[in-house]
Amino acid sequence: MADTAVPLLSVRGVTVRFGGIVALDGVSFDVEKGHVCGLIGPNGAGKTTLFNCLSRLYNYQAGDIQFEGRSITNTPTHEISQLGMGRTFQNLAMFRTLPVRDNIMIGAHSRSSAGFLASALRLPSVKAEEKRLRDRADQIMEYLELTPFADRPAGDLPFGTQKRVEMGRALAADPKLLLLDEPAAGLNHEELKDLGRLILDVQNRLGITVLLVEHHMSLVMSVSDHIVALNFGKKIAEGTPEHIQQHPDVIAAYLGSPENEAAHG
Repeated sequence: MADTAVPLLSVRGVTVRFGGIVALDGVSFDVEKGHVCGLIGPNGAGKTTLFNCLSRLYNYQAGDIQFEGRSITNTPTHEISQLGMGRTFQNLAMFRTLPVRDNIMIGAHSRSSAGFLASALRLPSVKAEEKRLRDRADQIMEYLELTPFADRPAGDLPFGTQKRVEMGRALAADPKLLLLDEPAAGLNHEELKDLGRLILDVQNRLGITVLLVEHHMSLVMSVSDHIVALNFGKKIAEGTPEHIQQHPDVIAAYLGSPENEAAHG
């Protein structure tokens, strides 16, 4: 019972300031285990700033972020993936000259148990660990239909395929929460539909909770159980996709004012 009572992720009154600019202003929301939560808002709303707080790339001046009921405020960046958070980035974060398999194995290394000395001495335990990571990478490549590209440099592949490589890297760490930062950017219509199916499969078949930042509203509305809307660093609405689509503050944030929305309707 306790497992379902505590949200997987809880953002509590998080405030971030850059000089005189308030990037996040007391933002609070929960992400329930097993859900896809969409995080939306116009450019500059604070979405990526929040993701960078979750990844511990940014510090926040007020508030708290809890993962599985425990504060991550003092958690170093390199330990975030060990807690169970994986992330993709707006700008592809991969090693372009390395083969696809190696890129995905790098993601799995955050869960590696081999220490520095054992690795340096090439102890048998290290060889067993490397085989485990390689097998895990092969499973993920099969799942994402990347096996034909296993030995090709990631940077030589089409953009949509590179996006899947980056998701593979994030999945390789066996995350409990997958942070997707604008995964649909640059994708064509067919790739967008495939992405929607993949997100739902990650949720349903792999049992991974997803927090999604995305500008493609059709994608967000089709895959999300719950949506949080930001504007100018503040939360302006949250609820089901149906609720968010009709919310006057969300309409005003995207179209300028309810009157503009009426004019467009």
